[in-house]
Amino acid sequence: MCFRKRTGYRLPDHFNAKIYTGPIPADREPSMVRSGGGGAPHQLATATLPRPNACCFCWCCCCNCSWSEEQRRSRRRARDTRLESSPNCEACAKPTPEEVRQWAVSFDQLMRSPAGRNTFREFLRTEYSEENMLFWLACEDLKQELNTSAMQEKARLIYEDYVSILSPKEVSLDSRVREVINKKIVEPTPHTFEDAQLQIYTLMHRDSYPSYRTVQKQGHTT
Repeated sequence: MCFRKRTGYRLPDHFNAKIYTGPIPADREPSMVRSGGGGAPHQLATATLPRPNACCFCWCCCCNCSWSEEQRRSRRRARDTRLESSPNCEACAKPTPEEVRQWAVSFDQLMRSPAGRNTFREFLRTEYSEENMLFWLACEDLKQELNTSAMQEKARLIYEDYVSILSPKEVSLDSRVREVINKKIVEPTPHTFEDAQLQIYTLMHRDSYPSYRTVQKQGHTT
């Protein structure tokens, strides 16, 4: 008969507690373990225990955190490649002198002309605000997309490139417009960024166009 059954002996409660099998925090990870086998005396030896593949916010043994980061990196590389292959300027015919003069008078005329947009985009690049024009053009392209899957992919790229706070090309949008976009991007449509596009159009008209007009007038007088 088992000694425990015969004598009624019961192990202390801490022996019956559940054993924690999760990852070991760094401050509690043992630097020495016992090693040896057979009848030889046990000796202390150093051991290098494998650390769990966990993120800096949680001690999870799953690979979700590192997998997500790799996914984000691969998507970012693919997106950068697509952006680098996009043309720097829109294809357009040479403008007439009258059209050029109209660009310095009317912002709407400037934005309706592909050649005018190219000129204004070059100016915005000198002011480090080219992303405003790129965002506006991307929204126009989104409105023309008829294929649903392609439209949804373009909408996602626009969000990541120009709306996300993590993007280096983030455009300046107020909290109300951002909240609207965050709701619409779940099921994007060609008009998901309509309010944001109008806000950026107004921003370019108010902040950048006056400086552009000044530069254009100075160029004509010299």
